[in-house]
Amino acid sequence: MSVSAERIAAFRADIGDIACQDQQRVLEVKSKDYYWYSQILTEQLDGKLGQIVVLPTTEEQVITVAAAAAKHRIPVTVRGGGTGNYGQCVPMQGGIILDVTKLNRVLEISQGRVICQAGARIEAVETAVAETGQMLTMFPSTKRLATIGGFMSGGSGGIGSLRNGMLRDGGNVSYVRVVTVEETPQVIELRGPDILKVQHAYGTNGIITAMDYALMPAVDWQHTIALFDGYDTALACATDAQEDGIDAYLMTVVERRFARFYKRLEGVFPSDRDAVFAMVAPSDAEAFAAKVAAHGGTVTVSKSLHDLEAAGLPATWECGWNHTTLQALKHERGEWTYLQVAYPRPFDPALALRQQERYGEELYFHHEMARMDGDIQIFALPILRWTSRARTYAIIDELERLDGCTVFDPHVITIEDGGMKEIDSAQIDFKKRADPHGLMNPGKTRGWTADMAQD
Repeated sequence: MSVSAERIAAFRADIGDIACQDQQRVLEVKSKDYYWYSQILTEQLDGKLGQIVVLPTTEEQVITVAAAAAKHRIPVTVRGGGTGNYGQCVPMQGGIILDVTKLNRVLEISQGRVICQAGARIEAVETAVAETGQMLTMFPSTKRLATIGGFMSGGSGGIGSLRNGMLRDGGNVSYVRVVTVEETPQVIELRGPDILKVQHAYGTNGIITAMDYALMPAVDWQHTIALFDGYDTALACATDAQEDGIDAYLMTVVERRFARFYKRLEGVFPSDRDAVFAMVAPSDAEAFAAKVAAHGGTVTVSKSLHDLEAAGLPATWECGWNHTTLQALKHERGEWTYLQVAYPRPFDPALALRQQERYGEELYFHHEMARMDGDIQIFALPILRWTSRARTYAIIDELERLDGCTVFDPHVITIEDGGMKEIDSAQIDFKKRADPHGLMNPGKTRGWTADMAQD
């Protein structure tokens, strides 16, 4: 589906001198994210293109764009850095790609909070708050490209979730400013629990223009790599470290079969050892090293970020979460895809080892330590050797039915079928208010049906 050239031209006339582009090359780049991690999504989404890219620089320009889109009934897909994995910013019905990366100002930094425009790159926000002796409570492994609003709209957790919970937990975001898509757009401010109306909504129910984000005192984390003779001991060390309260911002357990993808780590992550990648507070570095030794492991790297980069080594956050998938795909693209697995609480390391044995060369595992609702929560983002859709879903079924895990399906484009597992009625109710014509990112939520749209 696409919008007629006449309606696009009328929209363009209505937005005046707001920057826009419609070159084919630009449309092809701006209509994609990292959905190519999934062969299933690649087949579904390749060739889906927007028809015009609009680049507002102020909230006032966003309001002008929203009003014109509503007037001419043109779909709007909001885009930040395009680092999502599920096609969140792929326009299913053509129309407008609203690129918010020029809406990128850091507006206010206070003790414990930062307020910024939604298109600010996360790394740029990180740099700004560092000048005040603070840091972000969490960030995605793609922070160099990802925007703060994109993380809010499409993410759920990442580096820092071990210490500060998931994105929805603990006030990591407490304020969001939203522009509605209607003939006379409103600006709605959401605070506290109300921000969940737009968090992880894939940009289906309002244009986020600004938001706040939690900060914590800056820590010069020790980027640490510890090696073990078995995945069982690596898992045991990481879980023990959490139970003992070792202060860490990241802890990722990666099995030895990943070593061939980590080209920059030759010598410190060999293919005959399993690894724990961690960011440990300097005050707990000795305690963590002792914990590693108690489990028969060896610390091969323990450096500040400055010293790590001087040694030509990657930050440990680039060795975990979905950056691990990216490392594999860089070297063996087309051979792999991935899954997202949440384990029953309390975590049983023996279950992970049984899964390793069951799937052999089909699945390579790495486990992520996090917190959810205040409790330790273990996730895995294993890479899956691609054979077919049927085999992928057979494995998903086994992980859920036999093992009691929850799989957040990364091979679907709708919110409900991926992470939420159910329709969020509060988000749909907010969509009725913020997007009454149903123009925003159509096709990404099953909770919205055509009969809900106003004429």
